[in-house]
Amino acid sequence: GKPILRDGPTGDWLGTFLGHKGAVWSAMLNTDTSRAVTASADYTAKVWNAFTGQELVSLPHNHIVKSADFANNDVTVITGSQDKSVRIFDITRPDQPSTAVAHSAPVRSVKWSRHKNVVVSAGDDKRINILDLRAPTAVKTLEIDDNISNISLTNDGRILSCASGKRIIVWDVDAFKVVKDIAMDYEVSVAAVNPQRTRIVTGGKSDLLIRSCEFESGKELEVHKGHHGPVHDACFSPDGEVYATGSEDGTVRLWQSNPGSAYGLWQLRKI
Repeated sequence: GKPILRDGPTGDWLGTFLGHKGAVWSAMLNTDTSRAVTASADYTAKVWNAFTGQELVSLPHNHIVKSADFANNDVTVITGSQDKSVRIFDITRPDQPSTAVAHSAPVRSVKWSRHKNVVVSAGDDKRINILDLRAPTAVKTLEIDDNISNISLTNDGRILSCASGKRIIVWDVDAFKVVKDIAMDYEVSVAAVNPQRTRIVTGGKSDLLIRSCEFESGKELEVHKGHHGPVHDACFSPDGEVYATGSEDGTVRLWQSNPGSAYGLWQLRKI
């Protein structure tokens, strides 16, 4: 229940956010990294000052909060809950959220697409819903054949990817048209596309391996070992040079997109 903030290039500890009384399922920074939002099993989402660690506001819910993100600006927060609802909070009025009963099962993940100004929510009902902030109703629904393990957006919000069963499905957010549907020979727990649209990183649900694949063909390029528990999330740095994977083993691991290059932790230092 203690979210930790670390420096991106080095992985150094910067601070710990103290206040949750249950497991933390999700953590996101806003665009300028001045604020963080966390989602917890204690029936709250919390917004923090990322520089001081001060809790700015606690957003109450009726059930476990599985996911949270900033939307549009620093005062709008979206959350997805075990009670099947997506909520939209103005944090200056935390007791008056707009609520969309977007799914018929618990909400697994919510993401904000800055490109289309929409909320993307994924539920255990095998649906991905696209919600408009101006009227929090689903303007489009993407039906998935198998259970959804994870969804991910590229940093610019233009590409949406989904890990489901043994498939990776990728949409162009402009029209929510499928641009890739890749069949894998293993159960996929996460899938994330790099900003250059040249790589997809995946996590194996049972073998715990991290794989880097070619975006166009799905061809496996690299396989990495390191995690000792299921991998629940993955994302690329804005420049695509590094990707991070978060696991049930209690670790976040950083991997180079181009192993051997001098970058961040991997820079040579003169003694």
